[in-house]
Amino acid sequence: MRKVKGYRRPDGRFGIRNHVLILPCSLCASETARFAAQNVEGAVYVANQGGCSLSRRDLKVTLETLSGLAANPNVYGTILVGNGCEVVQASLLAEEIRRKTCKPLEVLVIREEGGSLHTVNRIVRFAETMRKEADRLKLEEAPVSELILGTECGGSDPTSGLAANPVVGCCSDLVVREGGTVILSETPEMIGAERILAARCENEGVRRKLLDTIKNFEMDFLRVGENPRSGNPTPGNIAGGITTLEEKSLGCIHKAGCSMIREVVGYGEIFTQKGLVVMDTPGQDVASIVGMAAAGAHAVVFTTGHGTPTGSGILPVIKLTANEETAVKMKDNMDFDCSAVLTSGKDLEEVGRELFDLICRVACGEKTRAEELGFQDVSMVRYCNFA
Repeated sequence: MRKVKGYRRPDGRFGIRNHVLILPCSLCASETARFAAQNVEGAVYVANQGGCSLSRRDLKVTLETLSGLAANPNVYGTILVGNGCEVVQASLLAEEIRRKTCKPLEVLVIREEGGSLHTVNRIVRFAETMRKEADRLKLEEAPVSELILGTECGGSDPTSGLAANPVVGCCSDLVVREGGTVILSETPEMIGAERILAARCENEGVRRKLLDTIKNFEMDFLRVGENPRSGNPTPGNIAGGITTLEEKSLGCIHKAGCSMIREVVGYGEIFTQKGLVVMDTPGQDVASIVGMAAAGAHAVVFTTGHGTPTGSGILPVIKLTANEETAVKMKDNMDFDCSAVLTSGKDLEEVGRELFDLICRVACGEKTRAEELGFQDVSMVRYCNFA
C-alpha cells in the first residue's frame, strides 16, 4: 500500500503541506494582508476580492469557502485580517473557522489596530510565531486512503477528452481503490452527460441530487435571461476543435474514471463519504479549485489542452497535458506530459499509474511547477442576487 507524508492536525485531519495562512476577510483588508505576507517567509496569502456587498446566498458561500480554506488540512494556522466595516466581519468568519477546526487562529481588525502599518507589524509577529511552531512539527506517514484529490480541466482541446482526462480517470480509480477520495468538479461541464453519471450513482438519493444540481445550475442562468451554453465552449475550446457543450462534457467526465459516485455536495461543502464524490462548482478553473480546497482537498490534478499557469497557495496543482505542442510551449507550467497516449499509443492504464506515482511524490513533498513559481490564484463562485 502506497504512503503519503505530512502533518497530523489537532482536529485529526492529515495535511501534505504545512502553510501559515494570512486570510483577509474582504478586498479592503487584502492589501494589508498581502503586505504582511510578503514580510514573512513561508506564509501564504489569499487575495480575497469579495467579502462585501453580498447577497444572502453569496454571504453564506463566502463564509463557507473562507472558513474551509482556513480549515484545510494543508494549513497549520491562520491569521485572519478584517477591515472593520465589511459584510464578512472578522468575528463572524472566526466563529465559522472555530466551528470547523481547532487549529491556531489569530484575529486582527485594521481599524482597531491603528491602521495598516500597525496591523502589518502584528500580523508579522503572529505569522513568524506560527511559522516556528509549524516548522517544529514532524513529518508522519499516512496511507493513500487519507488523500483527497480534486480534478479539474481548463483550456481544453480534443486531446483533453481523448487522452488527458481518461489518464486522470485511470489514476482516480487507483486512488479510490486505495481507499482515498476523488472530487469530480465543474457542474456546467456535466450538462449533456448527466445521464451517464447518474447511472453510476450509489443510490437513488445520490442520483436525484446529482440531476437536481445540474438542473439548478442551468436554472440559475435562465432566471436572469442567460444561457450556460452562451459562454461554453469557450473561444479557446472552439479554436481547439470542441464544437458543443455536450461534447466538452463527455470529455470532462472521463476524469471520474469508472468508480461509483458516493456523494454530491455543494460548493466548498465538506463531504462525509470516501471514494468518488461530485462537487457543484463553476466551470471557471480557479473558483472551482478554491471550492475543492475549501472542502479539504490536499491536491488537484488539472488537465489542459492549450496550457495554463494556474496555481494555489493552499494546495499543489498538478498540471498535465496530452497535447504534444503544449507540453513543449508551456513546459514552465506543465508537470506531466501524457501525449504519448496519442502519438505512440502508450497504454492509458500504464500512464495513469505513472500519474498516480507523481501524485504520491507530490503528497510526500515534491513541489509542482506552480508551487515553485509561487502562484497563488484565487477566485470564488458568485451567485445571482436572489436568496
